[in-house]
Amino acid sequence: MNPYESLESTFKRLSALNNAQGILQWDQATMMPAGAAEPRSEVLAELSLMRHEILTDPSLADRIEKAESEALGPWQHANLAEIKRHHLHSTTIPGDLVEQLVLAESDCHATWLEAKPANDFKRLAPKLEALFALKREEANIKSEFMECSPYEALLDQYDPGRRTPQVDSLFADLSEFLPGAIEEIVEHQAKSGPVIEPQGPFGIQQQQVLSEQVMEVLDFPFSRGRLDTAAHPFSGGASGDIRITTRYEEDDFMKSLMAVIHEVGHALYEDGLPVEWRTQPVGESRGMTLHESQSLLLEMQAARSEEFIRFLTPRLRQIFAGQGDAWEPDNIVRLYRRVKPGLIRVYADEVTYPLHVIIRYQLETAIINDDIPVAELPGAWNELMDRYLGVCPETDTDGVMQDVHWSAGLFGYFPTYSLGALTAAQLFSKAKADDPRLLPGLSEGNFKPLFAWLDDNIRSKACLYSADELIERASGSSLGADAFKSHIRARYLA
Repeated sequence: MNPYESLESTFKRLSALNNAQGILQWDQATMMPAGAAEPRSEVLAELSLMRHEILTDPSLADRIEKAESEALGPWQHANLAEIKRHHLHSTTIPGDLVEQLVLAESDCHATWLEAKPANDFKRLAPKLEALFALKREEANIKSEFMECSPYEALLDQYDPGRRTPQVDSLFADLSEFLPGAIEEIVEHQAKSGPVIEPQGPFGIQQQQVLSEQVMEVLDFPFSRGRLDTAAHPFSGGASGDIRITTRYEEDDFMKSLMAVIHEVGHALYEDGLPVEWRTQPVGESRGMTLHESQSLLLEMQAARSEEFIRFLTPRLRQIFAGQGDAWEPDNIVRLYRRVKPGLIRVYADEVTYPLHVIIRYQLETAIINDDIPVAELPGAWNELMDRYLGVCPETDTDGVMQDVHWSAGLFGYFPTYSLGALTAAQLFSKAKADDPRLLPGLSEGNFKPLFAWLDDNIRSKACLYSADELIERASGSSLGADAFKSHIRARYLA
């Protein structure tokens, strides 16, 4: 094999290890007995160390250098660039730190699973302190090699090439627009009188039926995927073996339904990536801003459209044996689109949601910069919630411990949620303009026009281009907040 071919062979092995880790982590979150946490952590740490050893093999840099002089096609050239990026992120971190991080993340996550329902932040705090120290060490090491800030070095893992000045500018735009928009929307909606709440309880079995029916409408490939429950909804698994999760609450069927639609968006993006490049870095998703755009495009843009809600309403009424005005389409539309500042990010409406993300972004940058002690996190969280959303949690369960991300070491992930929302607005706007069949299709539960557009413009491109280049090629403009703001005005204030 020539140098480039040998690199493809190496990364095919890495892909297999990634898939094994994906299934083990899915099992850890869904089915693994609690007592198996320690041995599972050891296995995951060993797999991570194996991956690290492959990526830091001294011959890899030599093969990359030689491959750069070969005649490569566009996909191969892009693949080599991704290989270099993976190599850079790995060679900067010593193997013992990789192992320490995996063990600390598993330990902290297991503690979070117990501390969150018990509202026991003091129990979680020492685990967070240990993990945060390791993440700062990782960030500081990487930042020197990448010539960026420590936080940007972590952000780059989830959104390659993204830098904080762009994030700060976009979030400043949203911070200026959203508080006034929320106040105006809440006042506007109040004039129509209260929304009628469908009365539960909504049985978990019926919610599962609803989830599966909606997944079928969304063309979820059940032959190579499945739905389970977890403490925090997620999409995972392996290439060609997609696993999504949700969680059910008997007093509100919408929470699980929206989580399912969101995770299906992630899963369909992964499943739609080019099969011929599945084992190579260029065939992976183009970062989490694009990933979140695919889930939010389904959950917020398409599934909350009036067309789809009116299609869905008769099915809701049938599954839950609903009767009366609460189950009329007009009321369900208002229910789906109700804007109300709340405590929980994953249950937030699309208007207040970005402010939840901005709060987390500000806090995690402070954590990585070591500007805030762990003991002060609950108070800082509550203060920002009150400042931005006018609500304050009574418990840390509904406050600083509500998300899994920090206990799993996922720093740099949060900004991609709102960057993804901005991207979703741009993509959905362009898709509607390009194909007039799209909205009529949603009124019939037909997502094929939308998915065909996404296949052509997003999924089939994988990592052929940078995220910003892909967004601009697909939507016709660079990433910004204008399409999102126009969408909010049109949906909620027109």
